[in-house]
Amino acid sequence: MLIALVLGLSVLALAVAWGLRGYVLRQDNGTADMRKISDAIQEGAEAFLRRQYRTIGSLSIALGVLIYVLYAFFRKPHAGEPAAATLALTTTLSFLFGAFCSGIAGLVGMYVAVRSNIRTASAARSSLNKALQIALRGGAVSGLFVVSMSLFGVGILYTILDALHFEPTKIPLMIVGYGFGASFVALFAQLGGGIYTKAADVGADLVGKVEAGIPEDDPRNPAVIADLVGDNVGDCAGRGADLFESTAAENIGAMILGSGLALANPGVFSPTQVVGLMLFPLVARAFGLVASIIGVLVVKAREDEDPMRALNRGYMWTAALAAIGFAGGTYWLLNPAGHPDAWWHFALCGVIGIATSIGFVYITQYYTEYRYRPVKSIAAASVTGPATNIIAGFAVALECTALPTFTISAAIISSYRLGASSGLAHSGLFGTAVATMGMLGTAAYILAMDTFGPITDNAGGIIEMSHQPEDIRKRTDRLDAVGNTTKALTKGYAIGSAALAAFLLFSAYLDEVAALGSPLAAVDISKPEVFVGGLLGAMLVFWFSALAIGAVTKAAVSVIKEVRRQFQADPGILKGTSRPDYGRAVDIVTIGALKAMVAPGLLAVGMPIAVGLFFKLFHLGAETVAAFLMVGTIGGILMATLLNNGGGAWDNAKKFIETGEYGDTVGDPFKDTAGPSLHVLIKLLSTVTLVLAPLFV
Repeated sequence: MLIALVLGLSVLALAVAWGLRGYVLRQDNGTADMRKISDAIQEGAEAFLRRQYRTIGSLSIALGVLIYVLYAFFRKPHAGEPAAATLALTTTLSFLFGAFCSGIAGLVGMYVAVRSNIRTASAARSSLNKALQIALRGGAVSGLFVVSMSLFGVGILYTILDALHFEPTKIPLMIVGYGFGASFVALFAQLGGGIYTKAADVGADLVGKVEAGIPEDDPRNPAVIADLVGDNVGDCAGRGADLFESTAAENIGAMILGSGLALANPGVFSPTQVVGLMLFPLVARAFGLVASIIGVLVVKAREDEDPMRALNRGYMWTAALAAIGFAGGTYWLLNPAGHPDAWWHFALCGVIGIATSIGFVYITQYYTEYRYRPVKSIAAASVTGPATNIIAGFAVALECTALPTFTISAAIISSYRLGASSGLAHSGLFGTAVATMGMLGTAAYILAMDTFGPITDNAGGIIEMSHQPEDIRKRTDRLDAVGNTTKALTKGYAIGSAALAAFLLFSAYLDEVAALGSPLAAVDISKPEVFVGGLLGAMLVFWFSALAIGAVTKAAVSVIKEVRRQFQADPGILKGTSRPDYGRAVDIVTIGALKAMVAPGLLAVGMPIAVGLFFKLFHLGAETVAAFLMVGTIGGILMATLLNNGGGAWDNAKKFIETGEYGDTVGDPFKDTAGPSLHVLIKLLSTVTLVLAPLFV
């Protein structure tokens, strides 16, 4: 019954997403001039995704073969496990299925997003509210598809293995490959999209705005279409893959902890209740989908109202409904007869997660909106030149790690203590898992707001490039300003959810190692090998960030050279009498981004495997990987927060004074390439160690 409910609500959400797609595509698609620009954005985005997913598909198949070989021929069998060939097959197929579902969700979301932009632009000619609803509902197609496909995939895998009569408590460890597949695709999607979007943006700004003195989104800039394409492949496809990975990995990690909680409390749960305990994460996620659907559909704004207020109302509706769903779900599924108070302890853990998500939204807003001190301080420092701009911006970036750290710490400790006081043995970690579910309960609505950003950004570009009247441009500027805010808020939400999910997955890793016969009561960093493992984890964060930011530099240099070449070769471009070769710039960025994403991606996947196998020679493989994972996660959370909020503050300081291009171009690869890629890295480290833990024991 439970799994039928989960699959049924997943299909319902997919059907709603398909209906929203139809609603968006039925809207007016503008004038011929507007369609010409929109078609160029569509072609560029879809060409990039085709090339990107071909590359990711090839890498996924190669890694799938490697996983099968390692599981079938190199890992030691452990008591109570399925046969080696069976485990190798289920892990490999779940890995490939996770990668496939992530890819499908990203493609569908992108397909609608690049068709929503022109319809939003067209609607803006007559109504702000109509444009707002089209952009948000276009974004909701991506949000609902991502979360539904993530949930549906885990549900289908569980259903198949349950039908094959595998023991329910063993199933989560047999499908950990699904989370790893999602992480693998997310890493390359976020890296490739992030490199593309910022290389195009930096290249277009430095030559067009700084050197040639033409406005942003000016049709005379040869890189302007590449810039508009980049908004979609980075913020839509990249972030969608990021949150797909978060929900998939968290679902499986929480199922593993649920299984461990049932085994730690023998006789407390009936066999049916054990299944309910394990499937609670999926049920909670399904209720969150329903809450997000309602939140999206209630959004409406007056013509003179700040659109952000309307979006915030929708978010609060979603959060409130998700909290009610959590309370009902805990009372239904986490309420054993001998422990009548357990359910409300876990319900409060879910509320803590939801409150944490709201806290991250407002913290990010404080550090990245021009109404507040951090951005104003950077703007003030810019008066004395680019050097003081960069010094002030980096100081804000360092400062902004404090409040998120306090918030995450409070959420982890309070949810752990609440879970531990439920009366059940070893239930503290499950309390933190429920808090993570709470934070991710609004993921579909948050992703809809994120995709709203590139849709409205593109709509503004289409209005500008098709020379529409000034009053229409002012209307799209209002939506674009809100879109910039929602993109920043989503990054804050993503790093907060990544932090909680990483703690959950670290706990699941310890549970898996214990199940394999090598329990770790503690990770002892006084052992030299274990200390070195932690040091390597911290170093990986910095090395990975350097490769990601360096990749933007290389690709941006190619764009800058191409834009300068076109301006020199044809002076008529700047005069407005000749049309730039937009396609050439798009091709250059595409090739550069796809080449540059491979090295940091392979480093992220290969490093934990190398550490585990090397230190296994000292009989400390599992413990050293635990230290690597723990310290790497902590370093990644802080670095991602620094890059996201610091880069966002720089960007909005530029918007505040419309100077400070230095700060903007420094902040761009921070907030849109390295920072978001670190969200994925944090969870990838957890999923790769979960999948390959048997090799390290």
